[in-house]
Amino acid sequence: MIKTGYTIEQINALSAGNMGEHLGIEFTEVTPDYIVAKMPVDFRTRQPMGLLHGGASVVLAETLGSVASWLCLDDPKSQTGVGVEINANHLKSARSGYVYGKCTALRIGKSMHVWEIKITNEKGDLVCASRITIAIISIKQ
Repeated sequence: MIKTGYTIEQINALSAGNMGEHLGIEFTEVTPDYIVAKMPVDFRTRQPMGLLHGGASVVLAETLGSVASWLCLDDPKSQTGVGVEINANHLKSARSGYVYGKCTALRIGKSMHVWEIKITNEKGDLVCASRITIAIISIKQ
């Protein structure tokens, strides 16, 4: 279960100084069952043909899955989550506006989390379907 004791501002602060900030990813909703973030389709996230880059969709999916796992940890000071596998099916193109990723748990175990991320455009059309596996590991002090 996702812990909702964090504010959106605290969660968005996790992106400061890394790829999430660079691509303009912004978390918009956190519930016990899912989290949502949006990402602009602009010069940072489009490929040379003017379409949303598939790699940008995967970055959005991995960011959502990683943060969702972090929000499930009992002790984020001694544990962290690391992605070990991700897949993505790119189903529809996007040229502008925003895409929205909704991340829901398929399984939350002690040492492994599996998340499904559905990325939609502003009309609600499914742009990308992704799944990520996160290993939960101890942080070496």
